[in-house]
Amino acid sequence: MRQVGRVTVPSEEASATFSAAVAGLRSCQDQVRQIRPELCFAEVPAPRTLAPFATAVGAAVRVDGAEIATGRFVLLYDPAGQRGWAGPLRVIVYIRAELEPEIAEDPMVGEVAWSWLTEALDARTAGYAEPSGTVTRVVTEGFGAKRAEPRATGFELRASWSPVQDPPAEDGAQDGLAGHMAAWCGTMCAAAGLAPLAAGVSALRPNGRRRSP
Repeated sequence: MRQVGRVTVPSEEASATFSAAVAGLRSCQDQVRQIRPELCFAEVPAPRTLAPFATAVGAAVRVDGAEIATGRFVLLYDPAGQRGWAGPLRVIVYIRAELEPEIAEDPMVGEVAWSWLTEALDARTAGYAEPSGTVTRVVTEGFGAKRAEPRATGFELRASWSPVQDPPAEDGAQDGLAGHMAAWCGTMCAAAGLAPLAAGVSALRPNGRRRSP
């Protein structure tokens, strides 16, 4: 970064570093589409005030034409780092999924939803630091013209963490930031209740039976 008058201008090296990171995330999306056709992605506006560099991707899980989970993945890059970060990168994610009413009422919903994310990060990345997040239960009721619409229940997960890219990824972890996006995708798939991937295809989340809330 360099200062020109009162304006901070990103250096060419920082811009190139971030461009390479964005290219890696796009490549990950292409790979996920091939093994998880239920997932679709779209570029969405990135926050402009959180870091000098930012990009955002939206996603949805659709089954039989119905949208059962949505999410957003934001990558922030500040070469100077920020308070609360463990390095120059920060990932922010959001996931919303529908739940059966009896499951939504279970007091363990929050812990289970958080474990989907942390287990996916443990399995798919070289490491992460300073994780933070919340899980919120959501109840939607219709009134007035929407009174006839059925009551809907679900949860929202909001989380952030700093990717750790050293030491090199262990066996089974994807290189660079792609593993962090894959972990987010895997968490959405778990929240949506998708069946495990076919035999011989690497899962986006840890192997084993999904734990029900």
